[in-house]
Amino acid sequence: MHDQTIEFLDVDDDVRSIVAPHKQRLFIPGPTDVAADVLAAQTAPMIGHRSDEFEALFAKCEAQLQRLFETTARVYMVAASGTGLQEAAIRNLVKSRVVSFVNGAFSQRWYDVALGCDKAAIRVDVPWNTAVKPAQVADALQSALADGPVDAITVAHNETSTGVMSPVAEIAATVRRISPETLVLVDAVSSFSGVRIPVDAWNIDLLLTSSQKALALPPGLAFCSVSDRALARAADVKGRGWYFDFLTLEKALKKNTTPATPAISLMRSLGVQLDRIFAEGTEARYARHARLAERTRCWAVENGFALMAEAGYASQTVTTVANTRTISVKALNAYLARHDMEISNGYGDYKDKAFRIAHMGEVQDSDMDRLFAAMSAFLARHD
Repeated sequence: MHDQTIEFLDVDDDVRSIVAPHKQRLFIPGPTDVAADVLAAQTAPMIGHRSDEFEALFAKCEAQLQRLFETTARVYMVAASGTGLQEAAIRNLVKSRVVSFVNGAFSQRWYDVALGCDKAAIRVDVPWNTAVKPAQVADALQSALADGPVDAITVAHNETSTGVMSPVAEIAATVRRISPETLVLVDAVSSFSGVRIPVDAWNIDLLLTSSQKALALPPGLAFCSVSDRALARAADVKGRGWYFDFLTLEKALKKNTTPATPAISLMRSLGVQLDRIFAEGTEARYARHARLAERTRCWAVENGFALMAEAGYASQTVTTVANTRTISVKALNAYLARHDMEISNGYGDYKDKAFRIAHMGEVQDSDMDRLFAAMSAFLARHD
């Protein structure tokens, strides 16, 4: 797919003038900072969600999202978090049995969601800080198939809690080889738009994400691509609910709208941010994320820390650093706050044992320069 420059959606000059220029403050794995013109787009006058103006905005965003997902299939837009679409995937695409690969907190959430939807969820634990491998998928799927059909597997592409990225292209190919009828459901909440994910080329049946991570939008929107065969599966599943029913969403999508009232102001921001993404160019955006990730890993090692992620599977959007120097992460963040910056502590059991530095969204090299300078100054004071 080829990049093209698209003019930014106009934002009222009076509104733009009162919004401060973008300066990265949050180096946490979501929410991320939002560019000034994207924030300002939310202040445009309200419109009816059944108006021609909204339908034009919806159609524009739908076409651009299809380009970003690299799919010719539909992309649903809903007012929800990524977790909402985890539930939507289960309710629409799993009749009975699903295999959930758990290598962190958010892949575990998908398993918990499946249980909450009263599905027969088969949990496959993979050690935290390591990736889900195709061989593990093959073994688990073949074992599960011995007891009957498996409707789908769930896997996190980028496990936000650990900063590990799993090879979903190879995983999807493995599933297709062993059980062609099993759907491949992927959580790309913290990787989408920071890393290239060609949905159609990788034969992913559903890929979900949300607005507040690498897309660098305000929280409140979630998006998922749904393949033709996944939509056909949904038609045979009972108990899909209503709000997240893919057939209901599909009917509305064909009219460039949503079944229920959409988050119109957030959709305006989405339109502006998608323009920004294509103006930068997707390949340039992916390269920037990769460069910032490598810089972060190098800074950590050069300053006496270790990396938590399994070698070769480190995330391009968030780096988890082992706190081998036993610094106070709370004190570090207090110091960074005085410089208008923030990072994240380790997740769950890794609190204080690790810290996470996100480099996603609109983060630039100059932002990382500021962060690294401040963190190095803190370390110098606490040697």
